[in-house]
Amino acid sequence: MILRNRAMPWLVIAGLLGAFLASGCSTHSEHDGHDHSAHGNAADSHTDHAGMDHSTMASSPGAADAPLELQFIDTMIVHHQGALDMAKLAEVRASRDELRKFGAAIIADQDREITQMKRWRSEWYKDAKPAINMDFPGMKDGMAQMDMKRLGELREADFDREFIRQMIVHHSGAVVMSRSLLDKAAEIKLKPELKKLAEAIVTAQNGEIEQMNKWLAEWKWYIALR
Repeated sequence: MILRNRAMPWLVIAGLLGAFLASGCSTHSEHDGHDHSAHGNAADSHTDHAGMDHSTMASSPGAADAPLELQFIDTMIVHHQGALDMAKLAEVRASRDELRKFGAAIIADQDREITQMKRWRSEWYKDAKPAINMDFPGMKDGMAQMDMKRLGELREADFDREFIRQMIVHHSGAVVMSRSLLDKAAEIKLKPELKKLAEAIVTAQNGEIEQMNKWLAEWKWYIALR
């Protein structure tokens, strides 16, 4: 069942991206502008951010009119942050070692990509307004199933199943977003750095979707993605 998208005031979104970008090319501990120190013991403490309903996010004003590359960067940063939030819970909540290691790998990979995108934004679009576009192909679908509150309430195998359910949909959204950008590569004269990143996201996240589906088969779990 797809969650309904309810509008969030645009100032919240602008502030969210501003917090992400303010740290520039920061380290893992400060990369997203939020206090994630509580995530170290996320199994027992729910931060306000962890309880956030990511499905309610709204686009930045005028985002659809911004350069497509900027839309992709700003929107993918937010999308990646959603994956980081889920993965940090998996590190401490998952009952299976495979999922804990999987969460750690997602954090390492997507944190690095967030840092890359921040750097490019600073170089290419330093003074541009936030351009988070929830209508960017794949973004809304990828975030619609993300429910940190529900994940925060689950333990053991129940958490494992829900984590995989949400992450498959979330990863699928990132793949659609990246392919959408690549489809316009010639038209917009896509920068080589962004082209390489989009291709890497497609390859990596399709591989991780395949791995998650293999686990579902091995563990004899059935999940409904919609």
